[in-house]
Amino acid sequence: MRLPAPARRIVALYGAFNEILDGMGLAARIAARTQADVLPASILDRPVIGTHMRPNVEMIVALKPDLVLQMGGRAEAQAPLRDLERFGLTTAFFEVRDFDQLFSVIGRLGLLCAEPQAAAQLTQALQGRLAAVGRRVAGAGAPRVLFEVRWPNLLAAGQGSMVDAVIRAAGGINAVALEDKLARLSEEEVFRLDPDAYVLQRGVMNAEPLPPDQRPHLAVLRAVRQGRVLVVDEQVFSRPGPRNVEAVEQLARFLHPERFQDTQ
Repeated sequence: MRLPAPARRIVALYGAFNEILDGMGLAARIAARTQADVLPASILDRPVIGTHMRPNVEMIVALKPDLVLQMGGRAEAQAPLRDLERFGLTTAFFEVRDFDQLFSVIGRLGLLCAEPQAAAQLTQALQGRLAAVGRRVAGAGAPRVLFEVRWPNLLAAGQGSMVDAVIRAAGGINAVALEDKLARLSEEEVFRLDPDAYVLQRGVMNAEPLPPDQRPHLAVLRAVRQGRVLVVDEQVFSRPGPRNVEAVEQLARFLHPERFQDTQ
């Protein structure tokens, strides 16, 4: 896509774009935010334009943005963009399931904002942090990790998810071999997988998860018996964006504490 001029009024229907823009020093170009978006703190006074999947089209049109951004994941995520395009607004739709795709999005936003150097600097900083983790965990055994997305009716992160990329970058292996983004697992399948580490997110999708050691069908798992359970922030781990690098750093310390003793 091409813009007639650099984007200076941007509406992101997915909050991670705001974090990317802030990382490039461009938070002043964010014209609005969704109800769920509170980062960076400087956007809290921006108009609220609804939710990620159900934005207020009329309000967005009235704001006259140069560019509206949306993140994929579900097919219906494109529907709001079609409505906005009918009003003549320029939109961009991205999908991110690994770090290469994340860095590609950062680069493309840099071009759309005519700030390629800022995008390159942000990418280099994030890549440097990933490389630092990689050096620490190099040669360590790779624990098998099961990542709980939702409970009950257990959903786990599959290999088509950003979580899978986080696990691999942290020196682990996703215990779920399915290529889907999300995998519905039966109790029998969880027993069969018997992961080395059990990670569960807390957030909108998993608001009140019962601790695994209080669930009879999980208490027998090796990870639970050995206390290899980690509760994490859903937005840091599951939402594609710059904070996924923070997720890698957190998970690597949990999986390989012996490699990070000098940083404690």
